[in-house]
Amino acid sequence: MAEKKRIKKGIMGGTFDPIHIGHLILGENAYLQFGLDSVLFMPSGNPPHKRGRTGRASTQERVDMVRLAIADNPHFELSLIETHDQGYTYTKETLLRLTKENPDTDYYFIMGADSLFSFDSWLEPGEICRLATLVVAVRNHIHAEELDRQILYLKEKYQARIEKLDTPNIDISSGTLRGWVQEGKSLRYYVKDEVIDYIRQRNLYKGCEDLPA
Repeated sequence: MAEKKRIKKGIMGGTFDPIHIGHLILGENAYLQFGLDSVLFMPSGNPPHKRGRTGRASTQERVDMVRLAIADNPHFELSLIETHDQGYTYTKETLLRLTKENPDTDYYFIMGADSLFSFDSWLEPGEICRLATLVVAVRNHIHAEELDRQILYLKEKYQARIEKLDTPNIDISSGTLRGWVQEGKSLRYYVKDEVIDYIRQRNLYKGCEDLPA
């Protein structure tokens, strides 16, 4: 009897405050490059590295924006596994739960190259490497040789499975976009129209009553 094919899922985690085209392009290119069955977009409820969130969107508003942004893509899924207010969220705990609930699934954790250089400070990085393949999106400001050295270091230290994601470098951040909203600048083409409408309707990030249509 033929062995059942394992499912392959990507994980795009983040605060998504707001979600933008850079997130969507990373998810789509990971889906294509690694032959994934789907990509989970996983808004954080209480990320440990971003404790001060005054003036930001609420957890429900961030979830709503992700839902709107991915609605037209059949291989993007919204996951609420990290969306809670009981405590801070750690990647290791999320992966343990996912792999326990879905033993037939291999997970690909999509991350920026910047995060790879702070990976040693994450909670139990060795356990994360055991539970998932790390997919690294290269950034222009990081030299290829420097990134390769870090990848080799983590592979040797944690027996990590690390893959580079071949994707355009979209040099934009959610923080920059929040600043643009406060300045009354347009988000067109950086954020999906449905999300822009939501930001305007909810008056998110302050000053968005002046956000251009």
